[in-house]
Amino acid sequence: MKVRVKICCISSLEEARLAISYGASAIGLVSAMPSGPGPIPEELITEIAATIPPGVSSFLLTSKQDAASIIEQQRRTRVNALQLADAVPLETYRDLRRELPGIALVQVVHVTGDQAIGEAQRVAPYVNAVLLDSGNPSLAVKELGGTGRTHDWRISRRIRDEVEVPIFLAGGLRAENVTDAIRLVKPYAVDVCSGVRTNGPLDQRKLRRFFDQVESATEP
Repeated sequence: MKVRVKICCISSLEEARLAISYGASAIGLVSAMPSGPGPIPEELITEIAATIPPGVSSFLLTSKQDAASIIEQQRRTRVNALQLADAVPLETYRDLRRELPGIALVQVVHVTGDQAIGEAQRVAPYVNAVLLDSGNPSLAVKELGGTGRTHDWRISRRIRDEVEVPIFLAGGLRAENVTDAIRLVKPYAVDVCSGVRTNGPLDQRKLRRFFDQVESATEP
């Protein structure tokens, strides 16, 4: 199965077009976060999301945890997928499903240890996909993504084997390690931010190498 690629931390219309031109199946648009790279104003998120062609998902990364705030964000930005970067109460999923039919829900699980397995199993029945990342929500200033760190992919593989929804793998991926990550974890998609950038902007050379390595990892 071909592994899909999500390019995150998109900062402009030009970056969105560039990511899609290389074959991105999804782009990530980061709203306000307690830490990490990539947040852009909601007005810009709305502008970029409106240009995304059919067949490409527009992900709003949100750190909000209550359904009302998340629903308001989606209605303002008109994205077609919500990436919940922090844990939310189970009733939040039910409220989002009821109020936002057709909008994909992707829950981030930060793989800091074996407890991530149980967390992924708990949320999987309520979402369309689980995204495994390398943040740490327990810090005084939460890390909810964009750390540039890898995590223990063996735990990610166990999660992939034990939940029934697609797995997105994030956290420190780059051309030099994405082949190994795909072969070990066998995710539905990989998610990259800093690994295809140089001093902030997207780097076409790194994009090309990253997509080439993803392709080679899934060749028969």
